[in-house]
Amino acid sequence: MIGKSRRTFFKAAAAGLAFPAVVRAQGTWPSKPIRCIVALPPGGGTDAIGRKAMQRLSEVLGVPVVVENKPGAGGTIGSDAVAKAEPDGYTLGIATASSHAAAPVFRKDLPYDPVKSFTAVTLLGTTPYILIGGPAAGAKDLAGFVANAKANPGKIACASLGASTLGYLLTKQFELIAGLKMVDVPYKGSGVAYPDLMNGTVAVLLDNPSGSAGLVREGRLTGFAVTRKSPVLPDVPTFESQGVKGFDDVFWYGVVAPAGLPQEIALRIQKALADGFLVDPGRAALRAMDVEPVMSTPQEFASLMAKQTADLRALADRLGIKPE
Repeated sequence: MIGKSRRTFFKAAAAGLAFPAVVRAQGTWPSKPIRCIVALPPGGGTDAIGRKAMQRLSEVLGVPVVVENKPGAGGTIGSDAVAKAEPDGYTLGIATASSHAAAPVFRKDLPYDPVKSFTAVTLLGTTPYILIGGPAAGAKDLAGFVANAKANPGKIACASLGASTLGYLLTKQFELIAGLKMVDVPYKGSGVAYPDLMNGTVAVLLDNPSGSAGLVREGRLTGFAVTRKSPVLPDVPTFESQGVKGFDDVFWYGVVAPAGLPQEIALRIQKALADGFLVDPGRAALRAMDVEPVMSTPQEFASLMAKQTADLRALADRLGIKPE
């Protein structure tokens, strides 16, 4: 732990960077407000989870933690701002599977390395994916939908949030595993796609349950399967239990900082969040948002990011998807 921190420390000194700031960060941190960049607009799931985590951090550290929304380019603008900030503990970011693991799959000009440009602080939690459908799906369960899609190759319309998104990539993985061929129909957001699912314009969408759970519970949309059991939709079976083996991906949220953050600070943040969200009421609050708390160590989170980035690159290569 100390060796890595000192290597970064002396590199910064040699390059004429903020050597005194790093020393102060380790000795007196935190002595002023912290900002946390959420690389998506306010009001969404990532924003809500980030704000809940930062509220807890503020309470433990005794300083304000100000959430700053910096959306754009699929979360890469805000993530780049985190990567370029000083590693002094006063800039954090909310990372997601999209902004970090999936981004290099789709963008050749990504301004940051999803692993090397950041200090992994903690994996906050994970949420499953759900395949939801409307009347155009022609079925009431996954087996019926798969049979209908196989009988109509290239005719079933599948909504997505665009060909440069993680949801699109995983939808293609599902098609590959299940032996389907659907037609992609891109939307600017899942909220825009829901009405078209309900009126039969498109048949299905691979979504996160947080947005569609209410529509499924009301019977306005059908929940065919989830990649992992969902506390907000406990009656929806998993893909695995219905014979679709190996389709068990989850979407994750985590806290990152610029590369070079002293490990002492990373561990202090991780402990504050783990102490708050691995027990109730914090744990229950995240589960109510369909997020399973994880609160992994910095080392575990760094390993997960590196592995998933490599896995998604391999999947994209298999599907013939190239970065643009």
